[in-house]
Amino acid sequence: MGYNLRLLVSCPDRKGLIAALSSFIAMHDGNILSADQYVSDGQTFFMRLEIKGEGFGLKRDEFDAAFAPLARRHAMDWRTSYTDAPKRMAILVSRYDHCLIDLLWRWDAGELEADIPLVVSNHPDLAPRVEAYGIPFHHLPVAKATKAEQEARVLDLLSEHGVDVVVLARYMQILGPGLVAAYPDRIVNIHHSFLPAFVGADPYRRAHERGVKTIGATAHYVTEEMDAGPIIHQDVAHVTHRATVEDLVRLGREVERRVLARAVRWHLEDRILVDGARTVVFE
Repeated sequence: MGYNLRLLVSCPDRKGLIAALSSFIAMHDGNILSADQYVSDGQTFFMRLEIKGEGFGLKRDEFDAAFAPLARRHAMDWRTSYTDAPKRMAILVSRYDHCLIDLLWRWDAGELEADIPLVVSNHPDLAPRVEAYGIPFHHLPVAKATKAEQEARVLDLLSEHGVDVVVLARYMQILGPGLVAAYPDRIVNIHHSFLPAFVGADPYRRAHERGVKTIGATAHYVTEEMDAGPIIHQDVAHVTHRATVEDLVRLGREVERRVLARAVRWHLEDRILVDGARTVVFE
């Protein structure tokens, strides 16, 4: 089976970085299939390279040691992945099914490069929908008095299944600091408003009360501060004064599905680098 190597790099910007990276790949008989780069206002250089695995002179267990001297010389933060080793993705969900089912449909159709070893929910309602895809469903109820115990069990499950990325598909719980710290920049959440507007609960009702003419959804990485993590993707739908709260919810759910699916796909394809409170997304 053929595969490609993905290399993501960030470091202080300076002359010759692209030449240095390209020369390293060429020196080892590598064929660069795609290359994207960006320099932020803070003068940080970001680059994503995809290299053809066939014919590349460095084996998987050789690449890190060979690349490390170049990385040290330029103070690079870097990571690699391989296209024939898909990330293991867990989905957390409550009762709303629209984002979950959309992700499962896209995964089943081959649109998302991932293995899904489990779905976790604090309600039992969606078990039949998940198990129809052959995916184990774990019901872990949560109450205020049991939240710490429940999150410890969630963490255990994620660890047991070797999970790389966690997707909150309308999981209506605020994650504790332990869970957030265990997956930095690897928990993707969908918020049902165009952040930073209408942070928190019930944004569609508050949008209706405010008389907005545009509603939106935001996919972002989760941090300890609620709804304040680096934004990955946003989109909107236009509404009129005739729209009821129910209309906003219906239209909003369409946007939520689309925004979350794109953010998840970009993460799975290693197209996102975090730049402080922002993200660089190589679409």
